[in-house]
Amino acid sequence: MSTSGIVQYIIVRGDLLKELGWPVGAVIAQACHAVTAVTHLFHDDDHVQTYLKDLDNMHKVVLEAVDETSLVKLKDSLNENDIKHKLWIEQPENIPTCLVVKPYPKEEVQKYFKKFKLFKT
Repeated sequence: MSTSGIVQYIIVRGDLLKELGWPVGAVIAQACHAVTAVTHLFHDDDHVQTYLKDLDNMHKVVLEAVDETSLVKLKDSLNENDIKHKLWIEQPENIPTCLVVKPYPKEEVQKYFKKFKLFKT
């Protein structure tokens, strides 16, 4: 299986920066935590294994959720459609900050992310 069609979507809350004043590094750390967690949780998955075999050609798309509500709605939609992911909840604050989908063929998951824009600072 080629990695050419496999993508990993990372959705980060934009309001953490824009409204809540989080430092950029702290927001990046949230995405890193979630990517590491999803890689661990689904490590034995065939698509994950294929994705990891070609580290120099991994394809990630980082998108922005406008707020916690939009991130939780996405989580609910992914759960309803059995799309494997990890919602990162920062502790001890108990704040959902980022959602990462395990690597999937793009055509299987792209439709869930159409309403999100690329993440920008």
